[in-house]
Amino acid sequence: MPAPGAPTPELRIARFRRHARRLFWCAIVLIAVAGAVGYFLGNLPDPFEDWMLLAAAGLVVLLLVVLPFLSWAGHTFTVTTRRVIERSGIFGRHSRELSHVRGYSIQERRGIGQRLWGAGTLTLSNGVDVPMRLADIPSVQLVHEVLADQVEVNQILAHRDSQAYPGPPPPLPS
Repeated sequence: MPAPGAPTPELRIARFRRHARRLFWCAIVLIAVAGAVGYFLGNLPDPFEDWMLLAAAGLVVLLLVVLPFLSWAGHTFTVTTRRVIERSGIFGRHSRELSHVRGYSIQERRGIGQRLWGAGTLTLSNGVDVPMRLADIPSVQLVHEVLADQVEVNQILAHRDSQAYPGPPPPLPS
């Protein structure tokens, strides 16, 4: 614990993305497209040419593999010692944050598929702002415990720092 009134540095506790199981179908599409291109390249019926096959395969990979991956990779959640930050966007960035000091309630929701993978959705609500939804995050119980601990520690520190501090402590008797 830092000394009363001393500034505390903001440290990153965790950074995570949504669960990667969302990319399962992207991987299946990529494998299927690679297999189809390998089979049909050079064996196409008469009116079609190889460049048409490669262009169609490239378009399918772009739309069904690359864009979903970029969307998944561009959405991150960061938990620091002071706040929770949600950042999203591939080209433009959108950011939201929620301070631990103000306090918030944590609601956990887990569906059947999420329970199989250890994932879940947390909703953080402070009663004033729009609730922050951490959807489909891995190790949801661990993240829930960390957030609850950070709220408690930050509120204890804020309460301690708000108390009147008279000055240096009296010397100890010798």
